[in-house]
Amino acid sequence: MEQDRVTLKIPRPLYEKLKTVIEGSGFRSVNEFVVYVLRDLVSLRREETEKDLSKDEIEAIKQRLKNLGYF
Repeated sequence: MEQDRVTLKIPRPLYEKLKTVIEGSGFRSVNEFVVYVLRDLVSLRREETEKDLSKDEIEAIKQRLKNLGYF
């Protein structure tokens, strides 16, 4: 199944700088690198949030998001 995608716009100088940063890194594109970094940041944020919330609170939030159609 094909994933839905959206376009994010970043300043061209940042794009060019990222292009140089990823040279020889194994990333095939700036887009691939940016997705990797954003997933990593979201994961870190999720870990921080989960430390502060009880299991019941996390489940309640998940249920609310599910009811809104996010899961």
